[in-house]
Amino acid sequence: MKIGFTTTTFRNIKDVRKICDIAVNAGVNCIEWGADVHVKNAETAEYVYSLCAERNIEISSYASYYKVGSSNETEWESICRTARALNASSVRVWLGKKDSEKTDEKTYMQILRDAESMCKTAEKYSLIVCPECHDNTFNNNTDAFLRIKKDVGCDNFRTYFQSRYKKLGYDLDRIERTLPYIESVHISFSELRREQFPKYEPIYMDKLLDKLLECGFDGNLLLEYTYLWGRYGIVSCMEKDILKLKEKVGIIK
Repeated sequence: MKIGFTTTTFRNIKDVRKICDIAVNAGVNCIEWGADVHVKNAETAEYVYSLCAERNIEISSYASYYKVGSSNETEWESICRTARALNASSVRVWLGKKDSEKTDEKTYMQILRDAESMCKTAEKYSLIVCPECHDNTFNNNTDAFLRIKKDVGCDNFRTYFQSRYKKLGYDLDRIERTLPYIESVHISFSELRREQFPKYEPIYMDKLLDKLLECGFDGNLLLEYTYLWGRYGIVSCMEKDILKLKEKVGIIK
C-alpha cells in the first residue's frame, strides 16, 4: 500500500517544486498530479517527473478531469501522452455528467463506447483508466460501476473509492464488492467534520480503513482536501493526516 496526496489539495501553490518539497517533508510514497493547475501538458509532465524521480517519489496517477462520453479522441490521446510523460500508472476521469439514476440508455451507450475506445488508447500507453467515485457521475453507486465494468470488459478499466459519508453500510459494501477493481482511494481526516455535518463521528474513517485492510487493499491511499484546507493549502494538517494513515496501516516509509 502506498500513501500520498492529490495536488488538487494545493491549487494555491503553483510552483511544482514546492509541491515536491511538501511531499518529501510529509514522507509520502506518491503523488497524484492534477491537470487543472500543475501539469497541463507533456512538457511540464516530463519536468515534474524528473523532480519526483530525484526525490524518490512515485507518481500514482494523473487527474485529468476528462468526462467519459465526450468522445474527444484528440483530447484523450493528448491526456494519455501527458500521463505517460509523467510516468503515471493511471488516469483519473469523470464518468459522464449525471448520476447513474438520471442517465438514460442512449447516454449510457455513448459513455460505454467512449470508455471502450479510451481503454484501447490508454493500453497503448500502458495506462489504467479510473473513473472517480463521485456524485453527478455514472460512478455514483456500486451497481452502476459493476455494470459498466462488465460492459467495458477491459482489464485497464478500474475505479477510485471515495466515501459517501453518513452511509457507512454503503461504503463498506462498496469496498467489498469493488475491491478487485479499486486502484486508488481518496481520503481525508481533516475535512471529516464538514463531511459528517451535523453528526460528527471521528472513527468513521477508521472503520473504512479497517475494512480496506481487512479486504487486503494494496493500492494508493491519497489524501484529498477540497474545502477550507484545499483553499489555503494547510501543509501542517496534511502532514498530521499522513502520520495518522501511516500509524493506522502500519507503514513506515
